[in-house]
Amino acid sequence: MSETTHDGRVAVSDRPSPDDGLSAADLAAKYGLAVSGARPGLVEYVRQLWGRRHFILAFSQAKLTAQYSQAKLGQLWQVATPLLNALVYFLVFGLILGADKGMGRDVYIPFLVTGVFVFTFTQSSVMAGVRAISGNLGLVRALHFPRAALPVSFSLQQLQQLLFSMIVLFAVAVGFGSYPRLSWLLILPVLVLQFLFNTGLAMIMARMGSKTPDLAQLMPFVMRTWMYGSGVMFSIPIMLKGKPEWIADVLQWNPAAIYMDLMRFALIDGYGSEHLPPHVWAVALGWSLLVAVGGFVYFWKAEERYGRG
Repeated sequence: MSETTHDGRVAVSDRPSPDDGLSAADLAAKYGLAVSGARPGLVEYVRQLWGRRHFILAFSQAKLTAQYSQAKLGQLWQVATPLLNALVYFLVFGLILGADKGMGRDVYIPFLVTGVFVFTFTQSSVMAGVRAISGNLGLVRALHFPRAALPVSFSLQQLQQLLFSMIVLFAVAVGFGSYPRLSWLLILPVLVLQFLFNTGLAMIMARMGSKTPDLAQLMPFVMRTWMYGSGVMFSIPIMLKGKPEWIADVLQWNPAAIYMDLMRFALIDGYGSEHLPPHVWAVALGWSLLVAVGGFVYFWKAEERYGRG
């Protein structure tokens, strides 16, 4: 296009752009652009997460190896820490407070050790989940990957640590008269259900902790309260005998107590089905699916906000 200026010269102006008048969204759609870090669809997100499975496994193994790299005993602390906790609880609750009511010493000691090991699995997964995003901001901001890989990896790290500790747990059970039998095969589905539950819970805490760093300071008190209310050191129905029935029901149906009791039932000869609430396997499965699926969706909905200031 051309026009005549006031001094008689001809000025040539640029042709109007075909993009004039288009909004930013229209321009992005026209040229096939996408928002950096945009949240993919749920199915696509699952596919991306599966594609990072080798990274998740390698990252969890590296974290597990580095966890005690500065200690002289190294990986032995994976077993020593919960075992020392069990010893302290036995001295306080078993010997002083008499929390072994209704159980012989050959049942109570593996009962207590099992409870400590199993609850530590959940506790460690939750605490690692709280810091999964806020404690790895450099990685989150530097690389593009499904952020759910981090809480999943930390839960997998705690599962590997528990499996390592199970050697000692088996030794304690055998040492107090609970020898291998068919019920020990139930340990596998219990671990799978608890891992799913822990992973979902870790994802929930990861999203909450990404925006509220102070949550990491609060959670130890929450986890300690949960531990005391889950029957780690005592049998809930025996200890609460004579109390309102609803109190025992609430404590016994909480997921931490469910997974501990299932593990004890599978492992300890003297811990029979009379100690378990009705429909315990259905409840264990329900808790796992509810928290795993709900936690995954809850985490995914905030995917594009992780790592941003």
